[in-house]
Amino acid sequence: MQIPKGKLLAIGGAEDKGTNLETGEIHRNNLNFFELGILRRFVQEVGGPLKRIEVITTASMIPIEVGDNYFDAFGKIGCNNIGLMHIRNRVDAINEDYLERIKNCDGVMFSGGNQMRLTSTFGGTPLLAMLLQRYHLEEGFIVAGTSAGAMAMSNTMIYEGNAAKAHLKGEVKITTGLGFMDDVIFDSHFEKRGRFSRLAQAIATNPSCIGIGLGEDTGMLISEGNKMEAIGSGLVMIVDGHDIQHSNIADIPDGNPISIENLKVHFCENGNGYILSQRLFLPETNEGSVIKKQTHVD
Repeated sequence: MQIPKGKLLAIGGAEDKGTNLETGEIHRNNLNFFELGILRRFVQEVGGPLKRIEVITTASMIPIEVGDNYFDAFGKIGCNNIGLMHIRNRVDAINEDYLERIKNCDGVMFSGGNQMRLTSTFGGTPLLAMLLQRYHLEEGFIVAGTSAGAMAMSNTMIYEGNAAKAHLKGEVKITTGLGFMDDVIFDSHFEKRGRFSRLAQAIATNPSCIGIGLGEDTGMLISEGNKMEAIGSGLVMIVDGHDIQHSNIADIPDGNPISIENLKVHFCENGNGYILSQRLFLPETNEGSVIKKQTHVD
């Protein structure tokens, strides 16, 4: 399998950029951003403040407001070469102007909102194909996403699941994501919205995947599709189902409580790392140097 040359930055979010999927409500006054430290790291990874960044607001129901907030947030750290792509439907997604902008940018940021809007809008389009191609073939190209934008990055994606009922079989809904990574499932706003059971059920039904629960103001920087570094002020939780022994999830009716034995969990703080192919937690790091300190992994 080809090792991707680009990077991914999956961010847990600290804002509801449009719609809270668990309540169906739109919050226009809740657009506070994750700390600018994570944005600064994104700008650093993309090559500096002069590089071109496209912000894709498709997931949000309030794209203009979200886009303006991103523009202001990037401006605060001296990054003004920002484009806003308010792609609202599949007709927009095949627009040649947008495709040309994706060809010429240095990195993209998917906003939060509703991850199903991302997959239903971009799935099978030349724009997504271009993003995947650039991510796999170009060093320095980075794809970032916050909240729903992070959840849609993987091939297997949670699209629905009320945290209060997530211990019941059938309450967590899974579909196909944008496909930047295989064998992982992302969840966001992880500890604040109590989503451990949601990710645990997703992993119990897909035990070949690793669950990555992203706290707010926290992200995972992923290089080579394999090497992960936790950044930000909060928590990233790794949920590993490879060694599950007992699981009742295939045998019980929908609505019944699930039972899982030997689910492994790791807590990652800023600077901790994880090697996906080895399922290896890396605790000893120094100012984000975890990736540099590791030996080559095939």
